[in-house]
Parts: sequence; C-alpha cells; structure tokens
Amino acid sequence: MRFDEEFFNLGYIDKLAYQNTFIHRLDARIKVLISVLFVISVVSFPKYEILRLMPYFLFPVIFIALGDIPVGFLAKRVLIVSGFIFFIALFNPIIDRKVAFYFFNIPVSYGLISFFSIFIKFFLTISILILLVATTSFSGICYALRYFRVPEIFVNQLLFLYRYIFVLFEETMRMVRAKELRSFGNKGGDIKSFIKLTGNLLIKSIERAERIYYAMLSRGFVGSMPYLRKKRIDIYDISFFAISFVFLVFFRFTNISTAIENFIKR
Repeated sequence: MRFDEEFFNLGYIDKLAYQNTFIHRLDARIKVLISVLFVISVVSFPKYEILRLMPYFLFPVIFIALGDIPVGFLAKRVLIVSGFIFFIALFNPIIDRKVAFYFFNIPVSYGLISFFSIFIKFFLTISILILLVATTSFSGICYALRYFRVPEIFVNQLLFLYRYIFVLFEETMRMVRAKELRSFGNKGGDIKSFIKLTGNLLIKSIERAERIYYAMLSRGFVGSMPYLRKKRIDIYDISFFAISFVFLVFFRFTNISTAIENFIKR
C-alpha cells in the first residue's frame, strides 16, 4: 500500500538521526549554529553568482560522508520540494533577457544565470537542513534552539508537531485500511469519500489533542518541555566549529576561481 510505504519512510529520518558517527556525536548546538551560518552565507551572494557557490557543496558532501547518510535519501527529499522553487525561478529567463556572455556562440542571458543561481542556493540550503535533521534528531535541534533563546512556545510547538504527526499518520492509516477493506475495486475513491475521511480525521484529531492536553496537565505540564540528554561542548565540537567557520568566511569573501587563475598565471 502506497500510504503505508510513505508512513514508514517518514520514520526513516529518525532512524538515521540516531546513528553513531562523528557528525552524529557533535553537539547539536554546534551543528545548528554552523547550519544557520551556512544558509546566511549562501543566500547573501548576489543573484548572478554561480561559480562562487561551487565550494559550498563541500559541506553537504562532508555531512553525507562522515554522517553515513544515503545519497538517494537526500536526493529524493530535495526533488520532492524542488517543484516549488522551479515555478519561482521560471520567469527569470523570460523577464531578464539581457545577454551576459556567449557560450560557443550561444547567448546566455542574465535571467538564465539567476535561474541556475536560485536553484543552486535552494539545493545547498535545503540539503544542509535535511542533513542537519538526519544527523541531529529533531529533539536535539529543539534543544539547541532553546539554548539560543528561541521563544519557548515556538520550540514546544515544533516538538508537538513532530511528535504527533506520527500519531496522526497512524490514525490516517487505520482509516485508509478500513475504507479499503469495506470497498471493492475503485469504489470509495471519489472526492466525496475523501472529504468524509478528512472530516472524520479532523474530528478525531481534535478529540485526541484534548485528551493529550488534559493528560499532560494531570502530569504537571506548565508550558515547558524538559530535555534530559544534555551534552557538554568538548574539543571536537570547538574544532569542528572553528574549521567550518574559517571555511565559510573564506568562501564568502574570496573569489576562488579568480584566486586559482591568478595563482596559475604566476
């Protein structure tokens, strides 16, 4: 069943997050901070920069290699959401037709350059965020956000969303199975049946949310979610942050292609 497959794929990222590799053992706060700096550095480039973005592919490669993350897992997740950015960047070559240079007598417009620049930035930022979750765990990321003084209510909402989305999927899977056992062929696959299933799922979700909330109150919930797995920042975390920060600053403020060209000419 297709829905069952998607449900188990949803939990696969949790399985990856609890491996025992060098990247997984790094402190969550260090990885979150480096990821934020990476995203800021990538998106800060002008829209016509492409070659200067190439060195940033080193970071996803390091996370994949040292974190033992399957390349296919990352490629599939990026491909799923790439359709949204495609329609955003699609109009750049149409609107901006000014010729930037000729490639084998083929005119390349500034709009086409900005089109690829948007796609590269999208791939880099989404990849590093997916790899962050796949090597840190969602609870670890929320702990890091809380440490950086992100509002408590926002962090709690993220924790609840991630925790109970699995409960919601389980309830949906039971409803889908019940519908298929009571239907023959394609019966019950129309929009009317879909609306009924969605309405029932909404009602059940609200009722379960109320029961969960009252259960939490009875156990002393006062708006704060404790995090038990605390880790001290050690020399490996500091070294990783220092090396990553130096490389990010170097890539951002140094034109690698020009530096290599000048070095060769000497």
